[in-house]
Amino acid sequence: MGHDKLRKFAENETFACLLQPDAASVLDKSADPSGGLVIRDHPIKGQWNAKMFASPAPIVLELGCGKGEYTIDLSRRSPSANYIGVDIKGARLWKGAKTATEERLPNVAFLRTRIEFIDAFFAPGEVSQIWLTFSDPQLKSENCRLSSPVFLERYRRFLKPGGIIHLKTDSRFLHEYTKAVIAENGLTLLACTDDLYGEGHQSVPESRLKSVCGQSAVDALFEVRTFYERMFMEQGYKITYLSFVIDHEGAFRSPESFDSDYWRSVEGPRHFAHAPGKKKTKD
Repeated sequence: MGHDKLRKFAENETFACLLQPDAASVLDKSADPSGGLVIRDHPIKGQWNAKMFASPAPIVLELGCGKGEYTIDLSRRSPSANYIGVDIKGARLWKGAKTATEERLPNVAFLRTRIEFIDAFFAPGEVSQIWLTFSDPQLKSENCRLSSPVFLERYRRFLKPGGIIHLKTDSRFLHEYTKAVIAENGLTLLACTDDLYGEGHQSVPESRLKSVCGQSAVDALFEVRTFYERMFMEQGYKITYLSFVIDHEGAFRSPESFDSDYWRSVEGPRHFAHAPGKKKTKD
């Protein structure tokens, strides 16, 4: 492990806005006689507004936040909400946590954990919105996609009624897959475009989004471009966006109509030559 990474890990321990629970705090081996792992609630569950923020407000999550650019920018734009960036990579979270600390932002926090454990940290109705920004499309593993039925079920456990999910991605595969999940489960689609900064800009109903998400979210959608977003755009990939409401009862179903082979074939590689800690391509 490099010296710089060790320095960041050490500094992470000093940031009051960064929660770094160890795996043992949410995994209980003794609860399953067969030796399997059972996820248990973390003490912060239901207590975010009381313990991590200056004042109570609607909570917005960014899952897979990386360096926290989106989380930080949203928190600056909208002091009337509290924002939490979630990622497993401590060296990346260091950037967002350091910025929040230096700027004394009262409405931003970060959580270092696996997203598979996310419902161990949030109580029913505790979260208002979720942003999925440039998530790994997981081309070969549906259950690992952050917009899959498996994850939608997790989100439903802590999203308030009418809670909104935003997906901003360079991956046409993930975009089309999520559209198919929405259609299969009869979810309410708020906005959808396969070219956010191009011709598709006009297809985003800004007034509708503003009424349910707030002006700051609409502004950020078009104005905030993360490190990886800029990199993918330079490689010629269009940025897609959609948002929807989890307003479904019963089990979520996988989309039978989604042609995974076709969308996988047109995905194309991503080059990460200038992104430390990333693999060279994403196939």
